[in-house]
Amino acid sequence: MAAAATNSAATARMTARLGAGAAGGLAGGVVFGMMMQAMGMIPMVAMLVGSESAAVGWLVHLAISAVIGAGFGVLAGRVASSLTGSLAAGAGYGAAWWVLGPLLLMPAKLGMPTFTVNTAAWQSLMGHLIFGVVLGAVVAVLGRRSSGVR
Repeated sequence: MAAAATNSAATARMTARLGAGAAGGLAGGVVFGMMMQAMGMIPMVAMLVGSESAAVGWLVHLAISAVIGAGFGVLAGRVASSLTGSLAAGAGYGAAWWVLGPLLLMPAKLGMPTFTVNTAAWQSLMGHLIFGVVLGAVVAVLGRRSSGVR
């Protein structure tokens, strides 16, 4: 019985972390998406699925944001229990995804040169850092609520 209760509690914590991460990813994705929209980058995101529609770009961007956010929710663990730690971890996570996403995976998928650092790339870094900070903030706040801390 004790093992089942422990397993159930661990499952509940993991589910809460996934949910908090996905919510944080969506919040950060909306903020970053507005920046991308202003820079005209949303249609390029749509190109990942063979479209150039801004609506498709938003859907793809938010889906990616939710998945990446859920990953943070799981990986951040106890670091995310402190607001300061979660903000710092979120910024670092955003920077890591800047390298993985727009510098490596996206250009490789679109047949463009990888690791091209130019003005647009630096703007993207700023967006990824902001994404990470918003993600970290939401995960910290929701984590406190799910653990009963106010």
